[in-house]
Amino acid sequence: MTPFIVAAAAVALLVTALLVWRRTQRVVTTPAQRAVHQALHTASLAAVPLRRGLTAESASEAAPHLRALAGAEALGVADVEGTLLAWDGPQTGMFASFAEAARRAVADERPVLVTGDEHTLIAQPLPIDTGAAVGVLGMVTTGQPGPGMLGAAAEVARYACGQLELAELDASRARVDRAELRALRAQISPHFIYNALNTIASFVRTDPDRARELILEFADFTRYSFRAAGEFTVLADELRNIERYLALEQARFGDALDVRLRIAPEVLGVVLPFLALQPLVENAVRHGLAGGGRGGQLSIVATDAGTDCLISVEDDGIGMDPELLRSGALDAVDTGSGPARTGEAAHVGLANVDDRLRAAFGNDYGLVVETAPGAGTKVSMRVPKFRAGIRA
Repeated sequence: MTPFIVAAAAVALLVTALLVWRRTQRVVTTPAQRAVHQALHTASLAAVPLRRGLTAESASEAAPHLRALAGAEALGVADVEGTLLAWDGPQTGMFASFAEAARRAVADERPVLVTGDEHTLIAQPLPIDTGAAVGVLGMVTTGQPGPGMLGAAAEVARYACGQLELAELDASRARVDRAELRALRAQISPHFIYNALNTIASFVRTDPDRARELILEFADFTRYSFRAAGEFTVLADELRNIERYLALEQARFGDALDVRLRIAPEVLGVVLPFLALQPLVENAVRHGLAGGGRGGQLSIVATDAGTDCLISVEDDGIGMDPELLRSGALDAVDTGSGPARTGEAAHVGLANVDDRLRAAFGNDYGLVVETAPGAGTKVSMRVPKFRAGIRA
C-alpha cells in the first residue's frame, strides 16, 4: 500500500468521524434537549445506589445526584428516626434543623418547611407502597421556595420513592426465594434421610465396606443440599449430587432400579436454580418407581438446544391422572406415610421448582409434565444457557 493511499484513507476516516460527530451534535442541540438529557443521566446515576435500599452508604452515593436533580443548594437524607444518613452541600443553618424536621415529616406524613434568615429547608417524607415512610429528603434552597422549587422537591422525592420501592420488591423476592428453598429442603430431606439411614444400617454387619461408602455418599449429599451458598448452581454440581442420591437408592432397590443418564458435555456449565433437579429425580423414584413395588427405569437427559438446555427426568412407573395436575395436585404435599398410589397428590416440590424457574428465567421456562395412569411420568425443563445477572 503506497503512502498516498494510506494518507487518503486517513483523510477519509477523519472526514467520516467529523460527519458522525456533527450528526451526533445535532441530536441534542437546544438548551431544553440538553437539560432533559442531563436530567435523565443524573436520574440514572441516582437510581443505582437507591436500588440497594436506603442505607448510609447508598444515601451518600445518591445524595449528590438527587441534589442536582432538585437544583437544591444542599440536600440531606435521614431515616425515619431523623438520623442523618448523608448530607451533600454546604452546612447552612438548616443543617441543625434537619433531624427534627425529618421526624415531623414522618409523623405528619407530609412535607415540612423550616424557614431561616437566608435559607429554607423542605423536609419531604419518602413513603413506599405500604404507606409507611422509609426516610426523608431534606432540600435546602435560598430564600423562600417558589412553586417550581416545591414541585421539583416533590418530584425528586417521588422518584426516590420509586427506586426504593423497587429495592424493597427485590429484597422481598429474594426473601421469598430463600423461604421456598428452605421449604423445599424441609419437604424432601426427611423422607430421603429416613430411607438412606435404614439402607446404610442394613449393610453395617453384612458389608461394612459398602456401609462406609454409603455413609460418605450420604454425608456429601447432605452437605451439598444444606449448603449456605447462593440460590443457583451449575448443572454439573446438581448432577453429581443426584449421583450420590441414586447411589443410596440403588443400594436400597438393587437391580430393580435401572438408571440411565445421557448428558451433553457442553451443557454441564449451565446455571440453574439450586436443587431444581433433585425433586424431579426423588419423585420419580419415590412415587413413580417405588410406588409400584416393582422398581423400574429412570432416565435423566440433558441436551443442547441452541440458546437453551433441555433437561428431562422420565420414569416408566405408575404415572398419574393428568387432570390431577391441572387441578393443582402439584401444590399438595405427600405425607410420606406410605407408598404413593395413582391419583394421589404425591409430587411434592414440583410446584416449588416450577415457581423458581419462572421467577429466574420468565414464564416460558416452567416445568412441563407428561403423564398418564400406568404410563410413567416425564418432567422436562428448559434453561437458558446464559442469562444476565444469574450466576452460580
